[in-house]
Amino acid sequence: MVSAAKFKSLDFFRKTPRDLTEASLSGAGISVVAAISMIFLFGMEIHNYMTISTATSIVVDKSSPEDCLRIDFNISFPVLSCEFASVDVSDVLGTNRLNITKTIRKYSINQNYHPSGFEYETGPVSYALKHDPTVDEGYGDGSVPLTSRNFDKITHDHPIVVVNFFAPWCHWSNLLKPAWEKTAKVMRQRYHPEYDGRIIVASIDCTQEADLCRKHHIQGYPSIRIYRKGTDVRDGSHGIHIHETYYGDRDTDTLILKFDNMASSINIDSVKRSSAATTEYIKVRPAPPQEGCRIEGFVRVKKVPGNLIISATSAAHSFDASLMNMSHMISTFSFGSTITPVMMSDMKRLAPYLDEGHNRLNGHGYITKPEDRANVTIEHYLQVVKTEVMGLSHQLIENYEYTAHTSLIHAPSIPAAKFHLQFSPMQVLVTENSKSFSHFVTNVCAIIGGVFTVAGILDSILYNTFKFAKKVELGKNF
Repeated sequence: MVSAAKFKSLDFFRKTPRDLTEASLSGAGISVVAAISMIFLFGMEIHNYMTISTATSIVVDKSSPEDCLRIDFNISFPVLSCEFASVDVSDVLGTNRLNITKTIRKYSINQNYHPSGFEYETGPVSYALKHDPTVDEGYGDGSVPLTSRNFDKITHDHPIVVVNFFAPWCHWSNLLKPAWEKTAKVMRQRYHPEYDGRIIVASIDCTQEADLCRKHHIQGYPSIRIYRKGTDVRDGSHGIHIHETYYGDRDTDTLILKFDNMASSINIDSVKRSSAATTEYIKVRPAPPQEGCRIEGFVRVKKVPGNLIISATSAAHSFDASLMNMSHMISTFSFGSTITPVMMSDMKRLAPYLDEGHNRLNGHGYITKPEDRANVTIEHYLQVVKTEVMGLSHQLIENYEYTAHTSLIHAPSIPAAKFHLQFSPMQVLVTENSKSFSHFVTNVCAIIGGVFTVAGILDSILYNTFKFAKKVELGKNF
């Protein structure tokens, strides 16, 4: 068994008897300064230990080629009708999805971006509409021509007025005209305005009555609208008649059958039992009373160069490109999953990397000037970069930020709002790093030992200097 004397010989810290040591005033001062320095440096080390640092690096994006990225958006078009607004997606791999409706919702708005309170559920029919197989040049003019002077009177005097807003240069208008005039003649014979007048079949040439068509926000030709007496409440701010839009086939037999069905529903005895079936049968629905449209929802795209396009589209209508205005206000346009408030509260330190300010288009309006509105397509070029944030809890959050550049393009084609998407092959990786406890203890020991050693050296220098000065003063020689 090791004796106490031998064990004491292992002592690294041998003690000097107190009566053999000497205290000095300079040593006391240095000791106080050293103690204060130790406390200050110790506090700084604790703060550094508690602080979590972040490291940013650029790495290759290892996303799978099959991965799809979600794009959320909320865009308001003050002068684009929801009847024709279409959201399309395409990319370089051959993806071409037209008139996406499953994840898109449309709301009617006015020119001041105020909603009308109604959601526009569906768009125009996409199948090929049936027209008369041959063009009969002997049909004559059977429809009642309407102008800005007689429109209000006729729509108020008759229970149903069906109006064809057309343009002579429009291919679809010319296909419809023979059947429309034949139908108008038949309706006049069956429900003569002087003896019955339950239904009036009318036409408006939008090249001659441009102001009237503009007042009713006609954007596609031909537009067949149904005005019913007693329900033609006007929008007080714009003077627009509430109406229904017809989207059925355009051949003579179909038009006669459906208009006759509509007229027969005016009979008091049959209106109650036929109105519900009639609405479904003739393929009509209430049209938005406002001329604008707010489009919100999301689409999924592959992470390859592509386009998201919003434009006026219809398989059976023509559009006057010179009158189209694609001015819009972007409330939201973001990529990837939405970061919830709970996730953000758990990772407040990483807020600068996940801030909504990275969505550069949010809250910006792109309004074309009156002199530039003709045939103007607004194009946004987006460079998208992925950011992965790894927190201390090993929770991985994906975020996307982008740069955006916008330009106005004059072209003879139908104007549109285009978002050109370009995805970077690199990504930003942000990781949180904490200090190890062993590193903290090592630094604390270094602080205490270092300050103590430096203070001891300074004390020794001062002590020997004072001692030497006293010897010189007493005249002693070495």
